[in-house]
Amino acid sequence: MVENRIMGKQASFIAMADGTSADYAIIADHSAEFASKLPDRILAHLELLKGDTGGFAIDRYEHSLQAATRAFRDGRDDEYVVCALLHDIGDTIACANHADLAATMLEPFVSEQNYWIVKHHGIFQGYYFFHHLNMDRNARDMFKDNDNWHACAEFCAKYDQNSFDPDYENMEINEFKEMVYTVFRDPKQSIAMAYQIDTKSS
Repeated sequence: MVENRIMGKQASFIAMADGTSADYAIIADHSAEFASKLPDRILAHLELLKGDTGGFAIDRYEHSLQAATRAFRDGRDDEYVVCALLHDIGDTIACANHADLAATMLEPFVSEQNYWIVKHHGIFQGYYFFHHLNMDRNARDMFKDNDNWHACAEFCAKYDQNSFDPDYENMEINEFKEMVYTVFRDPKQSIAMAYQIDTKSS
C-alpha cells in the first residue's frame, strides 16, 4: 500500500472528502483502465447463464445466443443485436427484476429506444404467458402511449418469445464479441452528461 502510494498508483486519502486533484487523477486513470475491460467482464458474466434452463427447453445462455442470432439474421444493427444478446443477463443475480439490471448496464452505451426495449421486455413477454398464471397478459398496455411500445412488442415477438428452440442453429459467441467490444467501447452518456454536470467548472 505504502509503495503504491509513493509510486502514485493509489490515492492517499481514507475519506473521499480529503481527496486532492492528484488523488482523483490517479483514480480516473484506474477507472479508465477498469472500464476498458468491461466487455470482457460482461461476456464472462453471460457465461453464468449456461446450464440454467429455468424449466425451458434450452438454457438461458443458448436463449441469449438464439435471440441475438435471430436479430442479426434479420439485419438488425450491432447495438440492437448486443441488446438481444444481453437482455437476460440479469437473470442470475436479479431474478425479480432482471430486465432492470440489464437495462441499467446498457443505458450509457445504447439508444434510448434500445434501453427502453431491454428495460420493459419482461412485462411485454408477459403477453405470451401471464394468462396461464392468472395474470393480465395485456399488462404491457400500461405503456401503450409510449413511442417505444411497438418496438418492444416487436422485439419480444421476433427475437425473445420464440428463441427457445433446441433445434435452431445459433451463431457462436465469438461471432458477437466484436459487436460487444464496439458497443461498450465508448459510453454515449456519462454520469456528467446524465446529471448535466459542467466538467469545465472548477
